[in-house]
Amino acid sequence: MSLIILKPGLLTTIQDLGRFGYQKFGVIASGAMDAFALRVANLLVGNEETDAGLEITIAGPEISFASASLIAICGGDLSPTLNGRPVPLWRTVYAPQGSRLKFGPPKQGCRAYLAVGGGVDVPLEMNSRSTYLRAGIGGFRGRALQTGDCVPLGDASSRSLNLMEMMAYEADPETGAVSRWSVTPGMLPPYSPNPTVRVLEGEERDAFDEESLSRFFSEPYTVMPQSDRMGYRLSGSELRLKAKKEMISSAVTYGTIQVPPDGQPIVLMADRQTTGGYPKIAQVISADLPVLAQVNLGGKVRFRSVSLVEAQNQYLLRERAIRTLREGLNRLQASRKGR
Repeated sequence: MSLIILKPGLLTTIQDLGRFGYQKFGVIASGAMDAFALRVANLLVGNEETDAGLEITIAGPEISFASASLIAICGGDLSPTLNGRPVPLWRTVYAPQGSRLKFGPPKQGCRAYLAVGGGVDVPLEMNSRSTYLRAGIGGFRGRALQTGDCVPLGDASSRSLNLMEMMAYEADPETGAVSRWSVTPGMLPPYSPNPTVRVLEGEERDAFDEESLSRFFSEPYTVMPQSDRMGYRLSGSELRLKAKKEMISSAVTYGTIQVPPDGQPIVLMADRQTTGGYPKIAQVISADLPVLAQVNLGGKVRFRSVSLVEAQNQYLLRERAIRTLREGLNRLQASRKGR
């Protein structure tokens, strides 16, 4: 079983939830930029949340399915079509053998995630299948997908096979089928082209002058063209320190907001380095990382400070929503078996 890449798109890579346990050796975590979307897509096709899928950026690929497959597309709306028909996001879809999946112009967000029943089955590199392009690690030969690549799929789980049977029963032999069930809109992150992102105050927050702090929390910052999976470079009002500060490099993580000497903040993203030596003004809360990951180049971001308690509550609400989805899909399959 495999996916055949007919056209690669702008940047299509294999990603899972990341490569952890190796940062002490200088190996970055990587993984999906919008981990929420990948986790939900995997659940919708009966995979484990940690399975690998395709991260599709802005301009999507064209893909052919060598065999009948169960798929789900979550995250940004990049106008997907299957055999010429629009594919709804956040639903389970049955793709007959030989189906062609294409993408058009982005309608919302900039990253879509394609999960396929069985998951993408490329070799593990340090316990992860995620692609880290700069080092040529993981994924499909350590690179973005190219025309002609045959991406292998793993064996479908019992959950995936049950869902496949349910979908195949109602599927059209040429166009496939779309599930009646979907993810409730209320559990989705508040995706927006110009969002307000919640943050915790950073370790060096008090090193910045009051005027800079006021601007940071009241004015928008634009995502610059130099942004990538390593970091979002922002442009806006200059942020100044009260006094020059020499710092020893310290640990950073996804969502850490550093301010280099030019005063323009950088938000560290999935392919971030393991340590950083610039002052940290804030940290994006975990629940809002998917929102930030879907902001396209030129988008404007505002920041709002929240308490640690609120950040923890938002994290728990997001995890509870995913657990509810998981349990709902399990009940769906159980009710099917009971007929």
